[in-house]
Amino acid sequence: MAFVTRQFVRSVSSSSTASATAKKIVIKHVAVIGGGLMGAGIAQVAAATGHTVVLVDQAEDILAKSKKGIEESLKKIAKKKFAENPQQSITLHFPVSSVNVSFLSRQQAGSEFVEKTLSNISTNTDAASVVHSMDLVVEAIVENLKVKNELFKRLDKFASEHTIFASNTSSLQITNIANATTRQDRFAGLHFFNPVPMMKLVEVIKTPMTSQKTFESLLDFSKALGKHPVTCKDTPGFIVNRLLVPYLMEAVRLYERGDASKEDIDVAMKLGAGYPMGPFELLDYVGLDTTKFIMDGWHEMDTQNPLFQPSPSVNKMVAEKKLGKKTGEGFYKYK
Repeated sequence: MAFVTRQFVRSVSSSSTASATAKKIVIKHVAVIGGGLMGAGIAQVAAATGHTVVLVDQAEDILAKSKKGIEESLKKIAKKKFAENPQQSITLHFPVSSVNVSFLSRQQAGSEFVEKTLSNISTNTDAASVVHSMDLVVEAIVENLKVKNELFKRLDKFASEHTIFASNTSSLQITNIANATTRQDRFAGLHFFNPVPMMKLVEVIKTPMTSQKTFESLLDFSKALGKHPVTCKDTPGFIVNRLLVPYLMEAVRLYERGDASKEDIDVAMKLGAGYPMGPFELLDYVGLDTTKFIMDGWHEMDTQNPLFQPSPSVNKMVAEKKLGKKTGEGFYKYK
């Protein structure tokens, strides 16, 4: 009987150890690599929800611009959030403390919100020097597999054992990025949408090697940011882009065949399908170079898929540097 009891105790102890090992990581400290629109947006929402954030880019001037953009974005949010009923009693809830501001005007409350969020963000030009103390490293740099692989391979040597790596890529396969590291089980996709502070969706991408612990930790993190996470396997384009980009390209093919004008296609989708923007307006907004990059990558992976066929019109405009709103001309001209 004593032997059975000892075996039972060992079994329970072993199970408890396994359970503790599998316990989810509570993400508090976040490094965001890339100070562009996406990276700055991710840093902003993480800081606004009480996370300690280090925003990393190669140059101080880029980081200064990013920090200024974050501050301006926060002021707009604060103005909208606290502008109505200036004397209304409210309470601000921060993770560390709950600050009663019934005696403050909403303008003062808004200023405190901006200052508190900005105080959670620091900047650095050396990613390797900061990742050792991070729970999560989110990459939001150029959509180039080689560049991403080089980054993660380097950071893998300096990051703590528990640190989760995530890529914000919208078109590359997460598995191909994760393979540059030795932590494939602690690697996943975390795809935010632009503008990050406004868009509620986050796609959490689980590769065949991503552990359940990592996956669930990222789901919890997404919810902590006030986002709505959806999950998807590591398939080209994930959910949104896999449906959206072929739709955009089919609109282009409709136009290329002369079946309808781009103006009528845009109007039809806005008035008939209730879309806020027509496909050509959206292509110009996203950037034709971005769309071409995605399509080229997908076509290379599956040359026979009719949904992934390149567009002569898009290729021609990209070659002519007519990339959309950012260059002043795409399918439409902009002043």
